[in-house]
Amino acid sequence: MNYDVIIIGGGLGGLTAGAKLAREGRKVLLIEQHDRPGGCATTFTRGDFTMEVGLHEMDGPSPGDMKSRIFNELGVTGNVEFIRVPEFYRFVNNHLDIVIPHDPARAMNVLGKEFPGETEGIRAFFDQILNPKRKSGQNTGINEPNLGEFLDSIIGNEDLKLVLLGNLGYFHHDPYSISLNYYSAAQGSYYKGSASYIKGGSQKLSDHLAHFIESHEGTVLLNHLVTGIIADGNKIKGVTYSRKKPSADGVITAIADEIIANAALPNLAELIGGESGAGLNEIITHQKPGASLLTIYFGFRRPLREIGNRHYSTFIFDDSVKTQADILENNKSDFSRRSFAFVDYGQIDSALAPEGKSVGAVCCIDWLSDWEHLSRAEYKKRKEDATKIFIRRLENLIPGITDEIEYYEAGTPATVKRYTLNPGGAVYGFAQVPGKPAVNLSGLFDNLHIASAWGNTGGGFSGALFAGYLCALNVLRKRK
Repeated sequence: MNYDVIIIGGGLGGLTAGAKLAREGRKVLLIEQHDRPGGCATTFTRGDFTMEVGLHEMDGPSPGDMKSRIFNELGVTGNVEFIRVPEFYRFVNNHLDIVIPHDPARAMNVLGKEFPGETEGIRAFFDQILNPKRKSGQNTGINEPNLGEFLDSIIGNEDLKLVLLGNLGYFHHDPYSISLNYYSAAQGSYYKGSASYIKGGSQKLSDHLAHFIESHEGTVLLNHLVTGIIADGNKIKGVTYSRKKPSADGVITAIADEIIANAALPNLAELIGGESGAGLNEIITHQKPGASLLTIYFGFRRPLREIGNRHYSTFIFDDSVKTQADILENNKSDFSRRSFAFVDYGQIDSALAPEGKSVGAVCCIDWLSDWEHLSRAEYKKRKEDATKIFIRRLENLIPGITDEIEYYEAGTPATVKRYTLNPGGAVYGFAQVPGKPAVNLSGLFDNLHIASAWGNTGGGFSGALFAGYLCALNVLRKRK
């Protein structure tokens, strides 16, 4: 079969690219190895409960947000409902319990009252994250600082630094190795545009985009795996693919003018193979996958408001984290000490559980290397042990929560890798370190494009959406 565009992977980036190109009249084939579209933007059902795989909150959408343009063009607006999240986050450690609003002025006021000697540093922090383009332009020609160094330069109080870093896990695992420019743009968008959750779960968005492709004469193939890339000089002619489970169809060939990779670039290099695959590996040789996540999903017998919880997302920092320099070590420590987030979807009209019940999740930074060499019995035991530890820690945070648990299930970095194929189970693609080089494949193939967290826009829901939309625009401009 011949197509205008073949998309390898059905995560948000691939779905967005496919929807935009199908809307503009291109014949699109999207191939996804999972049984549902979305990548990390998916849900699964257990009894009465719909479990959210990846989304805790999405920055915006707001009037000045490029997502609003994307959602308007692709029919998301009016068909997918976004529920505003009540506050940014609650930060808790052994001596602080503070709630940070989304509104920058209110957030600065809250922080100024808690840390009255740091008002200048607080202003400098918000000036940086609310004006990332202007601030990065002022640093042209200077080695890009990391976030940790920046905070050390403007703030003396270690507790304040930790509070500001409460949701660092949304982006990275170490303040001293994340790009200040990247963090500023990402974190600033939460303060400038507030945040939302997709009613019914992120699968609603993914399903809408897949349906949009099909309603515009495109094809979305689930449970199919791309097995090879057909190269001819500096062009890719097409791909080979097959059903994940053996069938009479065997290996199928599809031909297209343009190929979009919504896939991990190390995996793409393997598919290309030969000298060109080695060339791609050379391009990405200095880029390392980011961290993965451990997530424990909970179904509760009733809304947690009824036992005293008042907050949507709470970030719990362990007592061992006294400075931001302790964060990296803590993210590799025992689960009894590792800092974590708890999201209570029952605080909003999430539609993830029937009336009278609710859903929540524990999430922390984690590493595939701690899971991949275990026997099946060892793997199962480690999951159960981790779950029990976090239930005990939740009980300290929200007394009585243990008795409300009707169902629980843990997803590990190995789970992430199994369903996304991402190396290391990385959820954000390549780590966004200072000076991270841009990825440009035009020197290898002039018709191969990237629309994923492994490209230049980075990870997260917004990063993936932007990657897909910008990729589609590049394909359209090229064809013109």
